[in-house]
Amino acid sequence: MESITHHGRVTAYRRTDRGGDGPVVLFVHGSGATGDVWRGQRSLADRYEVVTLDLSGHGESEDVDVSSGYEALSAYATDVVTVAREVGADVLVGSSLGGAVVQHVALERNYDPAAIVLTGTGAKPAVLEDLLGWLDDDFERAVEFLHEDGRLFYDPDEELRTASADAMHSVGQEVTRRDFRTCHVFDARDRIGEIAVPALAVYGEHDQLTPPRYHEYLADELPDSARASIGDAAHLAMLERPNAFNAALERFFEELDENGSV
Repeated sequence: MESITHHGRVTAYRRTDRGGDGPVVLFVHGSGATGDVWRGQRSLADRYEVVTLDLSGHGESEDVDVSSGYEALSAYATDVVTVAREVGADVLVGSSLGGAVVQHVALERNYDPAAIVLTGTGAKPAVLEDLLGWLDDDFERAVEFLHEDGRLFYDPDEELRTASADAMHSVGQEVTRRDFRTCHVFDARDRIGEIAVPALAVYGEHDQLTPPRYHEYLADELPDSARASIGDAAHLAMLERPNAFNAALERFFEELDENGSV
């Protein structure tokens, strides 16, 4: 892991580079997760430099004292922009909360990626009220609910389910609650059409947390966009079906190259 100090805190990130000549791709994780959620994408490093970061308060990154909502979103966006500038990222890939952060960066920050990928997210990724309540009062129930079939995963093996739950417990209730509440109030529907860079919306066909229609909306409203469905997968398609997910990314990156976008 590498790290960078900025705005009074340290953000950790990992670079995987096997000498490929493709774009530098920065991956941004979702609620209650860490950069390790992208471990299945490190195999892309033969062609692209793969960078994963831990947002503030997650994994090996120091936390920041912010409230859920715009304050947390802005702090996470600062983490992403800081690392993106440090590594020279061309493409930003965001999952769930990370997708909201990537949209915020594209709309609000003085950082212009060549392209973005949004997965398991939406222009308004609302969170079930029951889940928000469990995150406040019964964290174990919240983690259990998220790891039932059709939520984070469609039909995972127990090792994958257990590793994901352990990671969420490691991030902890306070930060995970902040993440989900930040997702719940995020709403870019009135501005999503301002994101003019090429975009790809990728989704698990069985995702109940951010259903396919969320991604269809993104693909319809973003000016230069495409979408890809990952079969036999739910919210965390990049973990559950990494080969299919990576193939969708590679097709998108190849199109970017053909069009001279990266």
